[in-house]
Amino acid sequence: MSIDIDPLADDAGLTVTDHIENTQFEVYTDRAVEPVASPEAAHYFPVDASVTIETASVEIPRVTIVETRASDGTLLTRGDDYAMAPGRYHVGIDPAPTKFYLTFDSAFSVSTTEHSTRIDFDGATDVQLGVRSLHQVPAGTITTPTDPESLMEAVSLLGSALQTTSPERSFPTLRGHPPLIEPGDELRVPERIEPLDSGIRIVVPPAYEYLYPVVSLAYYFAADVVPGDAPRIEGDGWSHPLAPDFERRTAEVLRQSFHFDCLARTEGFYPVDLHERETTDIDLDWKRLYDLPLAERLGEYLAIPFERVEPELPQWTLTTDVRPDPENIEMLPFVAGELSVVRSPETATPVTAGDGGGVGFFRGPHADTTPRSATLGPNEFVRGSAGTEPVRGADASADRDAVPATADFVRPEPVDTVEHAWVGDGVPIDANKATLDAYHRRLEAGAVEQSRISVLVVCNDEQMREEGEVADLYGIRDMVQFDIDVRHDLTRAEMRDVLESDVDFLHYVGHVDDRGMQCTDEYLDLTDEDLDVGISAFLLNACQSYRQGEALVHRGSRGGIVTLSDVANSPATQLGRIIARLMNGGFNLRTALHVAKRELITGHQYIVVGDGGTTICQSQSGAAAVVNIHNEDPPWNLSVNVYPNGPYGSGTMTTPNTTSETSNYYVPGEIDLDDVSKLQLQKFLNLEVLPVFTPAGLVWSDEFGESGTGR
Repeated sequence: MSIDIDPLADDAGLTVTDHIENTQFEVYTDRAVEPVASPEAAHYFPVDASVTIETASVEIPRVTIVETRASDGTLLTRGDDYAMAPGRYHVGIDPAPTKFYLTFDSAFSVSTTEHSTRIDFDGATDVQLGVRSLHQVPAGTITTPTDPESLMEAVSLLGSALQTTSPERSFPTLRGHPPLIEPGDELRVPERIEPLDSGIRIVVPPAYEYLYPVVSLAYYFAADVVPGDAPRIEGDGWSHPLAPDFERRTAEVLRQSFHFDCLARTEGFYPVDLHERETTDIDLDWKRLYDLPLAERLGEYLAIPFERVEPELPQWTLTTDVRPDPENIEMLPFVAGELSVVRSPETATPVTAGDGGGVGFFRGPHADTTPRSATLGPNEFVRGSAGTEPVRGADASADRDAVPATADFVRPEPVDTVEHAWVGDGVPIDANKATLDAYHRRLEAGAVEQSRISVLVVCNDEQMREEGEVADLYGIRDMVQFDIDVRHDLTRAEMRDVLESDVDFLHYVGHVDDRGMQCTDEYLDLTDEDLDVGISAFLLNACQSYRQGEALVHRGSRGGIVTLSDVANSPATQLGRIIARLMNGGFNLRTALHVAKRELITGHQYIVVGDGGTTICQSQSGAAAVVNIHNEDPPWNLSVNVYPNGPYGSGTMTTPNTTSETSNYYVPGEIDLDDVSKLQLQKFLNLEVLPVFTPAGLVWSDEFGESGTGR
């Protein structure tokens, strides 16, 4: 079973553990409770596990929004401070690491403190608690020939995963994971994969470079993709051209339609105050649009010129470059499921070790702030053999989706999104090298025995012991149980045992060169060793660790952060400490590295391999948040960047817990907060450990001092 609901050992309440998503949280009650299994059908929304307890109160140790529905599912109210008369209610708690529901017959009240939300009932009451994992699984696998026209039929079925064609499908929990695609002699579609008739058609020439960029549109609109000369998207009575500048216009359709859906859905089951709707400068009848069929609604959306909408749109999170090769078709459902902007470059600019100052020293074109160069100490050294070519290792092409050892470095075209992934041959500079085997492991996650998150820090060099102290930065979260272990000077056999273990995150500090990972006796080369890798994710903070990290992914890991060049010890230590805090805070690999690059220019020597969406735990507030303070003295003007993260994908709603702001926002987004007092800011930063960028640089919310800088 993927969900466990157990009594607390040392307090009154329950621990809820989701083994698939590696999430855990506690719920407190006014008395010791013994959960008894109860019918899952008792809840208005579907759940994976349900128990009944008797209690006079339920307290969640985080600030949440409590949503109350009547017995028939009608939304009655939503907030953090209210009371309800006697009746039967369905209550949802948001955010929580899982979908978390209560069902009961009682009057009740909701109240919040700085750190918790409490529901008090009218005396001892039987309360049914329901929990649903946010994990999503495809309905099946479509087999198809790989020629573009045949592939169009398979891509047309990606939208079968949508649970609704209403604007509510902009919520990540109502989209579902697209069915998988694999090559075969003929089209075969499992019976449980049924197409949705949305009335939308996407017409593109039968070529990979036109088909791949529309996969997110095909999924989100449940559209039929058909061959034709002039690229366009059309419904009954309307047509919207996708040329000229095909890839740009395709991305614009995705961003504009998604934005409008988030605004229109406030007329449906969730009639909340949405900041983006309140500030929109476009006069549309949202109620009428909400009630229209999908094709008609999209036609009216696209009748608004993108130039009018663009100033209101948040920065999109992810662009994925998928090379126009038939061997990349299996990646398409994963790319579409992330609602990624997709490009399909026919050529890639090669990069040599001496080009532009050395592989890995390229600055991102859209950095949010100017990264700071790390200060080198008087006894500075690099973590490998300086001046050598990147590790090549043994040819791993026999592994599914492995990059051949002869792969070259490539420099993809710059992107306008926060994150960037690359699918195809070559080692990309400043982009996530996404691989199919890593994405499959995202789906293969299942029930595990331990309920604690395991982190292992390995330091194999005496001179790098300072970074080994990052162990203190893992496991500082309340309500999340970590097992932290630090080991030094491992032998080759001991390192092999570590890699084969089921550790959730490996933080490796040491040397890597063309012989492999340095151990006390000899080197362990992962590219030619028959390893059964068990670690889930990793940071290989060593020189030229790309090839070794790539081998870990091909042999069992989901993803990790690696280096493309030699790295000096001091900046590597700084980056290691930043990554440690971000992973502990629930950031995924791609977003964590994005934040590190904002602070350190040397962060561009690192890339993510495998599944860049990998996390080791869930952030306390769900989505990943970064605070930006724009002035040095109170009252402060600040902004909060909120990024999709794990199950809290694009379309998630979020509310900053400050007294100056009560509106909801959708993710991804940037929340601007002006004239924030010292007390308001301290209360906000005390809610969760977050990265905070000040005029002086990066600090952490738990270090933010009285001066407002933390330095």
